[in-house]
Amino acid sequence: MQMEVSFTETDCFWRIKENTESDGDMCKDYMFYISTSKKRMIDYDSMNQLYRVPLKKYQYILTMIFVTEEINRNPKLIPNMSINFFFHPSNCDDSLIIVSQIHYGPFNPVLSDRFQYPYLYQIAPKETRLPFAIVSLMLHFNWTWMGLVISDDDQGIQFLSDFREKMQGNELCLAFVNVIPLNMDLYNTRAEKYYKQIVTSLANVVVIHGELNSTLEVSFRRWANLGIRRIWVTTSQWDVITNTGRDINFDSFYGAFTFSNHHHEIPNFKKFIQSMNTSQYPIDFSVLRSEWMYFNCLDIEFKCRTQSKCALNNSLKWFARQGFDIAMNDESYNLYNAVYAWAYAYHAMHYEHVDVHPITSLCVPDCSKFYHTMKNMQFINPIGDLVTINEKRKCDADYDIFHISNYPQGLGIKVKIGQFTSYGSFGQQLYLSDEAIEWATGSRQIPSSVCSETCKLGFRKFRHEGNAACCFDCFPCPENEISNKTDMDQCLKCPINQYASLEKNHCLQKTMKFLAYEDALGIALACISLCFSTLTAVVLGVFVKHKNTPTVKANNRTNSYILLISLKFCFLCPLLFIGHPTTAKCILQQITFALLFTVAGSTVLAKTITVVLAFRATAPGQKLRGLLVSGAPNFIIPICTLIQFVLCGIWMGTSPPFVDTDEHSEHGYIIIVCNKGSDTAFYCVLGYLGSLAIGSFTVAFLARNLPDAFNEAKFLIFSMLVFCSVWVTFLPVYHSSKGIAMVIVEVFSILASSTGLISCIFFPKCYILLIRPSKNTLKRVKKNHIVQPVDF
Repeated sequence: MQMEVSFTETDCFWRIKENTESDGDMCKDYMFYISTSKKRMIDYDSMNQLYRVPLKKYQYILTMIFVTEEINRNPKLIPNMSINFFFHPSNCDDSLIIVSQIHYGPFNPVLSDRFQYPYLYQIAPKETRLPFAIVSLMLHFNWTWMGLVISDDDQGIQFLSDFREKMQGNELCLAFVNVIPLNMDLYNTRAEKYYKQIVTSLANVVVIHGELNSTLEVSFRRWANLGIRRIWVTTSQWDVITNTGRDINFDSFYGAFTFSNHHHEIPNFKKFIQSMNTSQYPIDFSVLRSEWMYFNCLDIEFKCRTQSKCALNNSLKWFARQGFDIAMNDESYNLYNAVYAWAYAYHAMHYEHVDVHPITSLCVPDCSKFYHTMKNMQFINPIGDLVTINEKRKCDADYDIFHISNYPQGLGIKVKIGQFTSYGSFGQQLYLSDEAIEWATGSRQIPSSVCSETCKLGFRKFRHEGNAACCFDCFPCPENEISNKTDMDQCLKCPINQYASLEKNHCLQKTMKFLAYEDALGIALACISLCFSTLTAVVLGVFVKHKNTPTVKANNRTNSYILLISLKFCFLCPLLFIGHPTTAKCILQQITFALLFTVAGSTVLAKTITVVLAFRATAPGQKLRGLLVSGAPNFIIPICTLIQFVLCGIWMGTSPPFVDTDEHSEHGYIIIVCNKGSDTAFYCVLGYLGSLAIGSFTVAFLARNLPDAFNEAKFLIFSMLVFCSVWVTFLPVYHSSKGIAMVIVEVFSILASSTGLISCIFFPKCYILLIRPSKNTLKRVKKNHIVQPVDF
């Protein structure tokens, strides 16, 4: 008894439920039937019907010839028997009557319905990883903006869902989705819309998923002939369209990338085709030539007109040399495995029953057992690939990736450029050869497909509300922020010790900066400080040398010495502000400044009070002579200094100065400064100095008109005016300054106020002592009848 096994493509089965939507011969197919006999038999009747076979089916016929002869040469697989095949055209309704069928087309989940197709087996591996494989290709070439064209059926909608799922999180976007209806009339009403949608899109890449012999193929051919230039990404079954120049406008192709199920090459297939003796098979080679000689077809036609070797003969060798692709496509390879699956199932049943009864009619009593055997069949085919029929144990397919190019001469080139491994580690699943890509395309620069150009380093994405994630503008990074990668959503802030480069693409290390002795300003301030300190020492020396002269004695010689000594150290105080700040220097800066200026200010106050008491005590009836004689003014200096010392102690005990860094005042620098700690304490110290200055100014102002040639009250007034002016100006300027500028303002204020004191108080006396000594005598006092104050 012969057993019939149908090997069909998807076209028939997935449309059974939608027969009303089928169009004419779209549902027609050709079915192969396998039988066993004692000898090899050729079904000449079916061979003679080749003229009725669609041209693309010839590859399947040659595959069937090859695999049946290969199995028949194997004495261990089906001993003492030969398998034969024949075929005839079938429509969808015919397929319903077949009890056992093996589907060799792409894996179709619809055919897994055991209720509708209880005896249908699928030989192809599952393709659940195909969407991720395509997404991986998109990511590799940075194709973020693409179109998708699918058939309006269960497979198409499922692919759309899976594809969108894999796109999520990868910043890939669909520019459009064309869902092509199966009904030709319905398609014709929408064809113009689909065309406009694809031709107006900026997407250079279009993914096609669906079956041939459908409205989807009609739509593709229409777009190609209308000159739409795109990169097509699809599956291997579309090779027959994209790898041939027939009926296709070559200018419409940038090229095609196809995903084919990975399998090893069948080493004897090419040799078999080249050396096949066709005397056994009445095959019309003129038909084969017109089908497979797509490559360089114009040149072949010319040779056939001029050379006798094109005459029909008994070999395909000459045609093979002309360049047609003898390697099996996915369907041919599945067909090859399907025949072997039947043979292995037959083999298993034969050896199981050989001892029970002779196998004269295998399927009469045991058809159900044969189906069970076929359902659980798993074997290694002759080239070493694992073949599994049971869908629960099927593995996801690995894919070979090919690039197909067309040229105006009609030459189609298909080159393997890489592979996708479904079970590889993440990030290592896709492999593409740059050399193969360059060879296939002529360049390693593949055309881009993006909605917006890549945001370069130093820029970030800015998306407009309502636009796709792939459509954006590029804005420069804000101040002190960088983007060190392309297409960054947010810029990165540089660490606190770094700053952004001018290009804003990387961070640079900040330079430590402080008022250093190596800087020009630091050197200048240090020199001024030392010079004026030296000058003050010279003035002190002049006063000591002329200590017994009326000018020195008349203005409280001791207080003058104290004031000069304090001013000398006031001029040296700025040296604490220059150089790398330390905690000790920060504390000494403020304490030294506060105490030294307190001594200077209280000394000036003591001098003014002494002047007033001296003149009031000599007047008749005054009782202030006791205060003057007892030396009460001399206690002003220690008492005032003690008050300031207490204030400084409170300051140091609560919130002392410390070393601080300022990363923001100057671009590219970290400013190291002394932080005052407590601003309140600092301003209290300044306020106390101001109160001493105001007190000194008030007393000196009262004594300005006292009759004495050596009265220094007017000089004291001017010195306090200068002192107060400097520090009143200091407050707003200091408050508005940052970083090193604050240090410079404070140093200038110290130098300016100290210079004002020595200039106003001591320079006029030095002038008299050194330039006009004639005025430094008692004769002038007596001449003017003026009484000299006593020097205490």
